[in-house]
Amino acid sequence: MPELDTVFRARNVLTTAGMVPRCVGVRDGTIVAIEPHDAALQAPRTVEVADDEVLMPGLVDTHVHVNEPGRTQWEGFASATRAAAAGGITTILDMPLNSVPPTVDAAALAVKRDAARPQCHIDVGFWGGAVPGNRSQLRGLHDAGVFGFKCFLLHSGVEEFPHLDPDGLEEDLAELAGFDALMIVHAEDSRAIDRAPSPRGESYAHFLASRPRGAENVAVAEVIERARWTGARVHVLHLSSSDALPMIASARREGVKISVETCPHYLVFSAEQIADGATQFKCCPPIREAGNRELLWRGLRDGVIDCIVSDHSPSTVDLKLLDTGDFGLAWGGVSSLQVSLPAVWTEARSRGFTLADVSRWMATRPAELARMTRKGLLALGYDADVVVFAPDEAFVVDAAHLYHRNPVTPYHGRALAGVVRSTWLRGEPVDLTTPRGRLLTRGGT
Repeated sequence: MPELDTVFRARNVLTTAGMVPRCVGVRDGTIVAIEPHDAALQAPRTVEVADDEVLMPGLVDTHVHVNEPGRTQWEGFASATRAAAAGGITTILDMPLNSVPPTVDAAALAVKRDAARPQCHIDVGFWGGAVPGNRSQLRGLHDAGVFGFKCFLLHSGVEEFPHLDPDGLEEDLAELAGFDALMIVHAEDSRAIDRAPSPRGESYAHFLASRPRGAENVAVAEVIERARWTGARVHVLHLSSSDALPMIASARREGVKISVETCPHYLVFSAEQIADGATQFKCCPPIREAGNRELLWRGLRDGVIDCIVSDHSPSTVDLKLLDTGDFGLAWGGVSSLQVSLPAVWTEARSRGFTLADVSRWMATRPAELARMTRKGLLALGYDADVVVFAPDEAFVVDAAHLYHRNPVTPYHGRALAGVVRSTWLRGEPVDLTTPRGRLLTRGGT
């Protein structure tokens, strides 16, 4: 065995063969050896993982709004990547909106990369945006290395990132099919939302009625058919309506190239638990009823839902209107990067799932979605992005002690199981002080 840089020795290693005792050797940031626990691997640095800890792959979060440049007071690359690393996430993909300029052409992508380059504590890649009028820019963004393209089917919440109508979606899908690029879609139907009741004041029930399941269901059906007609690859973002799961499963059986994600907040919370005025829970699509939540868990069990990602969508404290609790006017978005893993693990294990299931949903499948070939698994030839996780240790979330920029989260005060004790990026510990993350490009990972 050529000289190694680091050796991890653990009784509990989450590998492609399951949870096993192993000795893991790292050289030049890559996993080059996975041997029995007592193998005589040697390196200048040996990490003895405690018996109550698990060595597992670093998570891959493909749905993060970093907001820099332009709205850096909402979040930023330094704060977001610290929070991600503290939560066991070693790779994120940044969304193309809420930053100014939005990532809708190669020049805007260059601006965002310049802002990110000196600040990232973990690896960061980028989505491009598909908006009215930028179809001619899509191939250039693709060639510049974005991992795919995001669009909305209703108002995005910011004026500089307008939404596509269904025909515009189809035309862009036909364009993307020509170079096998992925379209990721915020699937709520603008016509259904326009006809729904308006949210009123502090009432969560009124807010929920303003974003009905039907708006998601109609939009998902639209995405399915336009993908069927064009042959393009599509991905449904932050699914909250379990009603859509049968049609997604049916479309896959018929050969439509569709995948789907959900988010921790849809799997943890329920509408019945949300107090009136608690705008820290506001997100779009909304957190729905407990019965709907359990059907989302069934969708994960059945393999219809591919992955779980955060949709970390922060804002400044004042925009959440915590003082008035007005769901109609408050900014919609949940901040959860640092607590996504323990939040999902807490709920998953109570339903009989294993840590291997959670790792598949939060590391392996998101990496596969983005076609990252060195992320998401603890396996030979992969980047040595690993997490030391204590699954049985519990803690209570304190928003003031989280690393994302603004101390607002619906998880504040919630008891969770599972503590990230250390995070390693390409075989080096992430110390939350020295940025060592790289900027990723499609095809380069």
